[in-house]
Amino acid sequence: MPLVLGHDVAGVVVRVGPRVQQFQPGDEVYARADDFRIGTFAELIAVKASSLAHKPRGLTMEEAASIPLVGLTAWQALVEKAQLKKGQKVFIQAGSGGVGTFAIQLAKHLGATVATTASAGNAALVQSLGADVVIDYKTQDFEEVLRDYDVVLHSQDGKALAKSLRVLKPGGQVISISGPPDPAFGQTLRAPGLVRLVMRLLSAGTRRRAKALGVGYSFLFMRAHGAQLQEITRLVEAGAIRPVVDKVFPFSATNDALAYVESGRAKGKVVIQVV
Repeated sequence: MPLVLGHDVAGVVVRVGPRVQQFQPGDEVYARADDFRIGTFAELIAVKASSLAHKPRGLTMEEAASIPLVGLTAWQALVEKAQLKKGQKVFIQAGSGGVGTFAIQLAKHLGATVATTASAGNAALVQSLGADVVIDYKTQDFEEVLRDYDVVLHSQDGKALAKSLRVLKPGGQVISISGPPDPAFGQTLRAPGLVRLVMRLLSAGTRRRAKALGVGYSFLFMRAHGAQLQEITRLVEAGAIRPVVDKVFPFSATNDALAYVESGRAKGKVVIQVV
C-alpha cells in the first residue's frame, strides 16, 4: 500500500463495515485520512467511507497517493471558498510545491488566468501545468508584477500575506492555508470560547488591513471529503489534471523521505511505498 507522508493513502479495500454500500473488498481507493487519524505509516488503516473515493483509472497507486491532501486543499480553496470563475485571475504561491502544482491545473481547468512564484529552475514545470505568469521569487517581488487579482491562494509567511492583500482588486480575496486562523475557523471547529478568542486576535491585524483595502481574508484548514475527491477523480480521468510526483521512497527509507521533504527541494509530492 503506497502512502504520502502522514496524511494521504492509496490502496485496496480489505474489509467494509455493515452499512457501507459504495465500496467493497478489492476496490482500489484513495483518501486523505480523517482528522485525528492521520497516522498512515502503516500497512492497514481505517478510513470513513465518507472520506474515501475510487482511485482514478490509469494512475499507479503511487500517483494516486500523491493527490488527496493537495487536491482537496486546492478544491476547497478555489472551488468551495473562492468560487473561481472563468476569466478571473488567481495568484497561487509556491507553484512547484505539492498544493501549487495541483492548484495551477485546477485553476486553468476552471478558466482562470494563473500567476505563480517559482525558482528559475522550476519555471518550465509550472508553465507546463498551465501557469500564465511565472515570477522568480529569488529575483522578483510579486507585488511589483501583479495587479487587480481576484484571488490569492496564500501559503507563505506573514510578509507575503501583507503583499498578497495589496495585489487584489476591490472585492478580491486571500485564502490562506498557512494562517493566521480566523474566527470562522474557530466556529467550524466548535472550539472553546477562549480558543476562538485567540484565533480572532491572531488574525485581527490581517482582517483589519483587508477591510481597509476592500478585500477579504479567510483561513482554510483542509478536511477529508470523499465526494469532492470523487470529483477530482473525474478530472484526473478526463486528463484535466495530472499528479506530480517527485520521488518514491521505500518504507525502509522513511527518515530519508522526511528529510527530503523538510529540505524544501521537492517538486510536487513525495510518496512512501509500504509494499
